[in-house]
Amino acid sequence: MSNNDYDELMKPVIGFLGCETPKAWVDEALKNLDILMQDHANCEKKAASTAMNLMFRYSFFVDLQVKLAQLVREEMLHYEQVLELMAKRGQQWTGLSAGRYAGGLRKEIRTYEPEALIDVLVIGSFVEARSCERFYALAPHVDEELGRYYRYLLKSESRHFEDYLALAIDVAREAKLKNPKEDIQARIEHIREVEKNLILSPDDMFRFHSGVPTKAA
Repeated sequence: MSNNDYDELMKPVIGFLGCETPKAWVDEALKNLDILMQDHANCEKKAASTAMNLMFRYSFFVDLQVKLAQLVREEMLHYEQVLELMAKRGQQWTGLSAGRYAGGLRKEIRTYEPEALIDVLVIGSFVEARSCERFYALAPHVDEELGRYYRYLLKSESRHFEDYLALAIDVAREAKLKNPKEDIQARIEHIREVEKNLILSPDDMFRFHSGVPTKAA
């Protein structure tokens, strides 16, 4: 794919998000590629785990099962690929504490069903979209091998965010909510503002989804 093709691929993703990654985060990432890759691996594993947990918790949604099974396979493949890249570069696996991003989004999940599931799926779409946007922001600035891999991930990650949104709409319809599209749109707009604040506000811990760095990692 050409650069123009990648730009076109990213238009829906950037249009969905409330902001783009600040340059200060990219600069910090380039100084801390080891932390970036370690946390990226963690994110892929957590994404697979989240999809698997949803499969067990909401087994009565058949369409959800099929899509989530596909997501689990892809996320685990990406996890293996990042581990292989780390090993190739002589980087050891180390424990890494979680940043504030996922927890900040999870606080917005409503406590009753099916709205809780809808929120989880909408949040999933933002996590996937942000991951995709970060790969896009990083790709031109990292080494050739890593840049090539990040561009490869753009295709699947851009599809994942749309898959999560489609699932949220399907769940709302199946649950016979009065105005499923309006409910989903309202949640998208709310979560968008929360996610934007997490990305643009100062953050003293550098991670793959962290905010504007306030100090060295």
